[in-house]
Amino acid sequence: MLYDISLHMGYLYDTPASGARHILRLLPLSIPDRQRLIAGSVTIAPTAEERSDFIDFFGQQATSIFLRAQHEKLDIRMQARVMVEAAPLTADLSPELKDLAVELAEIRSIDPHAPHHFTGQSPRLPDNAEIAAFARETVKPGRTVREIATLLCARIFKEFKYDAEATTVDTSPAEAFKLKRGVCQDFSHIMIVALRSLGIPAGYVSGFLRTIPPPGKERLEGADAMHAWVRVWCGKSTGYIELDPTNNIPAGTDHIVVGYGRDYADVAPVIGVLKSYGTHRTVQSVDVIPLR
Repeated sequence: MLYDISLHMGYLYDTPASGARHILRLLPLSIPDRQRLIAGSVTIAPTAEERSDFIDFFGQQATSIFLRAQHEKLDIRMQARVMVEAAPLTADLSPELKDLAVELAEIRSIDPHAPHHFTGQSPRLPDNAEIAAFARETVKPGRTVREIATLLCARIFKEFKYDAEATTVDTSPAEAFKLKRGVCQDFSHIMIVALRSLGIPAGYVSGFLRTIPPPGKERLEGADAMHAWVRVWCGKSTGYIELDPTNNIPAGTDHIVVGYGRDYADVAPVIGVLKSYGTHRTVQSVDVIPLR
């Protein structure tokens, strides 16, 4: 599937900001046998006095910018053309949970794709006893790692309610778990904490999701979204699979990957600091347009 993707993020400050330094992670990745970035660009207005593009530890394309002068707003735009291939259907060759630790110990690598990076705690994902108990309810004798991950994905979809007003970008997995509601970031974080509590390596995926309007309705411009889902290591034979707990589906050709990380902190679209006071307003629109 070939897509044209456009994103606009705008920040409107109550009082002019200055000394702003940000890191942007917005361009889709090129991933062998999965996804190819054909062309892409990131533009910023006002023009940054300093700019550098680099590849971070997890292989994600990032842009560092510095705006020294005062500015009342910041406009960030990304344009990309991406080819996404359908993941082949495969048999479940993942081990039972009791055998996963042995396979994990046999991985003698700490390169960016090594599953060891996606175990234990990470900056936004501390251990949580309630989520761990929730995860243990899914473990039954004879179930494989892939089965457990798929069942956890389905449980989060069924037992949690999507509510964009219930949480913020800073809501912890513990808070979202108690609320039993939230957005894709919350559901992905909860699923990752649950899987890691069982010893299953799991990470965060940031990307775009093409939304399909209801039958008879026209597609609304700008109505697509940045999205998050979960990457799970299912043993040496299976490797990684990707599951979307917000929609209870495996990631497919409508899921376009921007980056992989331990949690949201590794893949936030925009992070940084600036000098200002008061508040600011944000606007965002995304278009994911399939091409013939």
